[in-house]
Amino acid sequence: MLRQFLARRRVIIGLLFFQVIPLVLFPPESFSGSTQEWWLPVMLVVLVLLADFELIVRRSTQLWPWYLISFSQGFSIISRLMMVWPHATKTVGTVTVLNTPYLVLTFLSMGLSAFLLWYTELPEVRMGLVRE
Repeated sequence: MLRQFLARRRVIIGLLFFQVIPLVLFPPESFSGSTQEWWLPVMLVVLVLLADFELIVRRSTQLWPWYLISFSQGFSIISRLMMVWPHATKTVGTVTVLNTPYLVLTFLSMGLSAFLLWYTELPEVRMGLVRE
């Protein structure tokens, strides 16, 4: 029942646009001019939007847009794993504290990316865009 719902064209299109959210889910200070963390999420969003355009607007039956989506979501997970350790704590005054917002957003984003990786690999999803 759930797979039938997830394989509807409107649901697929909605989730394909939704996949931008875990890519840019960072605390606001990550996008400030003093860090270089902003360019990777922007690049991954551009890749995902290119794949979305190819799948939704051009109705491509080729596999490369799906591979591009998988690459973007997988690379997002890998890059966040590499950034967890250096950003896990922050210094406030003279005290080092746990950077809870960063950790929560990181693990939430990785979970959403993992869900989207699983979702876009379902045959019903790939065929759902071609059918209608």
